[in-house]
Amino acid sequence: MPGPMGGPMRGPRRQGKIERAKDFKGSMSKLFSYYLKKYKWLLILVMVFAAAGTIFTIVGPKILGNATTEIYVGLTSKLSGGNGINFEKIAHILLMLLSIYVLSMAFSTIQGFLMTRIAQRLTFQMRNDLAKKINRLPMKYFDKRTNGEILSIITNDIDTLSMNLNQSITQIISSICTVIGILIMMLSISFQMTLVALVVLPFTMLLVGIIVKKSQKYFVEQQNYIGHVNGTVEESYGGHTIIKAFNCEEKTIKEFEKQNERLYVSAWKSQFISGMMHPIMNLIGNVSYVGIAILGGYLAINGKITVGNIQSFIQYSRQFNQPIAQIAQISGTLQEMAAAAERIFNFLEEKEEVQTIENAKELGDLKGNIKFEDVKFGYDEDKIIINDFNAEVKDGQKIAIVGPTGAGKTTIVKLLMRFYDLNGGAIYVDGNNVADYNRGDIRSIFGMVLQDTWLFNGTVKENIKYGKPDATDEEVIEAAKVANIHHFITTLPNGYNMIINEETSNISAGQKQLLTIARVILANPKILILDEATSSIDTRTEIKIQSAMDNLMKGRTSFIIAHRLSTIKNADLILVMQHGDIVEQGNHDELLARNGEYAKLYNSQFDTEEE
Repeated sequence: MPGPMGGPMRGPRRQGKIERAKDFKGSMSKLFSYYLKKYKWLLILVMVFAAAGTIFTIVGPKILGNATTEIYVGLTSKLSGGNGINFEKIAHILLMLLSIYVLSMAFSTIQGFLMTRIAQRLTFQMRNDLAKKINRLPMKYFDKRTNGEILSIITNDIDTLSMNLNQSITQIISSICTVIGILIMMLSISFQMTLVALVVLPFTMLLVGIIVKKSQKYFVEQQNYIGHVNGTVEESYGGHTIIKAFNCEEKTIKEFEKQNERLYVSAWKSQFISGMMHPIMNLIGNVSYVGIAILGGYLAINGKITVGNIQSFIQYSRQFNQPIAQIAQISGTLQEMAAAAERIFNFLEEKEEVQTIENAKELGDLKGNIKFEDVKFGYDEDKIIINDFNAEVKDGQKIAIVGPTGAGKTTIVKLLMRFYDLNGGAIYVDGNNVADYNRGDIRSIFGMVLQDTWLFNGTVKENIKYGKPDATDEEVIEAAKVANIHHFITTLPNGYNMIINEETSNISAGQKQLLTIARVILANPKILILDEATSSIDTRTEIKIQSAMDNLMKGRTSFIIAHRLSTIKNADLILVMQHGDIVEQGNHDELLARNGEYAKLYNSQFDTEEE
């Protein structure tokens, strides 16, 4: 999906605090049953290759210990007048060791390739499902959530799920295989030395738990203050003109320094405390190695163990703590992955807008007669804002809807296009209830120009053709001429093929609005909706396009929402709204003559302009 003017920016990744899923088991079950089930054979292969690669790696130190033993025996034999070191046997052992490591690398590479493919295919499908879901959700869903919340699901949560899924499954398999395999190998070398290695394990886990608990609160503080610092920077960047205008540079700098100081304190504490884990674990490990070395030497003197086995055991004991720490870390990773999956599934399971109905009416050749009959609506059912709206519009008429902010003007046209369903009453097009048509069909007869321009990252031509992708170049140019934007486009670098994006600085807000008007002209709709369409255009440009807009509206039913009342003097019907109801209706002269609400609005605006 193209994003407006270059698309959304990604937010920072969450760090420090591990977010837990409300229903870990349910979220993971859905993940496997909905998405991973189709990859079950590939997952089995991943497990087999991960286990095989780990096993081959575990066997390595034991074989290397055999080589060490052979060298030790050879040197001892040489000192006793024997044959010395058997280099042929050592070469055979080392060749076997090399083969095992090559096989281990091959298996690990294959499982990595397979797991990466599974993770990327899964996230590819999820992104497609989310993109489709967005278009099936009702407008009221987006009214109650910020754009950032929804974008976070599509970007951060999908990335978190993909990355953690790719790492966690293979890490779990390899870590479990490593722990079991190393324990077996250690027991096969010496039961007594294994007990010495295991004695320190509870102390290690206890210290790790204490350090994690202590550092956790500082990581949470760090993450919070990162947000504060980012917010301060964003506000300063977005409002730098206002800051300079009011000479608030010093105040802004002091506020930033205050937030930055708090971030510094929490950051160094969290990093320092968590950084203590490595030296403490090294200390415990070294104490364990001393005990193993002393016991190993004693056993070797008594002929119960070989020198090579001591070397192998020390290697195993060094490797033993690592997979245990990884498993503890993976538990947090799984929690974070489940939390991301839970938010994704909650989004995918949201109630959808009914797009098609059984026995839906065909559009046919609609003329554009509109009738609002006892329309009742509220964005929340317990807060009705349109109470009893009645109006009748003949095809080809130009209808202006005016009133103070919050009167319900934009809501009426949203109901007309079935962005929302009514709480009561009905809206008819040529005598047919709009609810009897499929939503996509009824919306296809409307063309809308909004107050906020929406242009996506693409060429000028592609933006104009958005509502009619199969339009010819000649049709695009003709639409641009009617919108009085053709000459400007020809002055741009590459003309109609110039790319519009965030860096485009040579197109003003008014010119962007003209491009959106050209888009509607090209789509050639039956009914027009202009919601403050000229609000971002200066008076001179507005006059320039008014005649083109009048020509466009001829023969079409047109709804115009306007605050600038001078632009709707020639409307066939003006509906004056207050608190969701029509309080007056008629043409400009009739309403002025009544000296009612419209006259008050018009005269107040006129007086303001005079001043």
